[in-house]
Amino acid sequence: MTFQGWPAESLDFYDGLEADNSKTYWTAHKAVYESAVLAPMEALLEELEDEFGEGKIFRPYRDIRFSADKSPYKTAIGATLSRGGYVQLSAEGLGAGCGYHVMASDQIERYRAAVAEDRTGEELRRVLAKVGKHAGIEVISRETLKTVPRGYPKDHVRLDLLRNKDLIAWRRWPIEPWLETTAAKGQVAGFFRAARPLVAWLDENVGPTTVPGR
Repeated sequence: MTFQGWPAESLDFYDGLEADNSKTYWTAHKAVYESAVLAPMEALLEELEDEFGEGKIFRPYRDIRFSADKSPYKTAIGATLSRGGYVQLSAEGLGAGCGYHVMASDQIERYRAAVAEDRTGEELRRVLAKVGKHAGIEVISRETLKTVPRGYPKDHVRLDLLRNKDLIAWRRWPIEPWLETTAAKGQVAGFFRAARPLVAWLDENVGPTTVPGR
């Protein structure tokens, strides 16, 4: 299947799921999910694979074991790419991200050491400035320390970066007519290319975790 964008039915599906997050709704509209939501995502990932790595789509079911919210289904389809990318579609539109969303303890240690060192730390500053110049791209940390990391001076020149426990570039697109066309692929691929310097810095200076079980 060639990626042709997500049809309007995909957004209608998630509008309905947000209003009625039940097995009854899911069962009645499962065929729409498979043809209008899942199949386009599979086609997109296949076409992005050569440049951005193998794709993996998350299951549509929520883990409700430890959640007060017992809604059984996710109101977005999300997928990862093995070279650090993420793509998401919901009733609100399209989103894409890349970077290190969750870092294990050994990764955080390496990240802080690289930030603290002048050469690599200032290189990261330049990378963030370069990526952030692209329209619509945010470079954010979703989890930061409130205080100075242990072992680092309180007046460190890159204290703001030292406090990060993750670092990602993110882009969100509201619903536009191009979402139903092949242009959606161009938007996602363009974002990944623009954010590539951040992923490259993280890969070089942090790398994968070696913590068992992660």
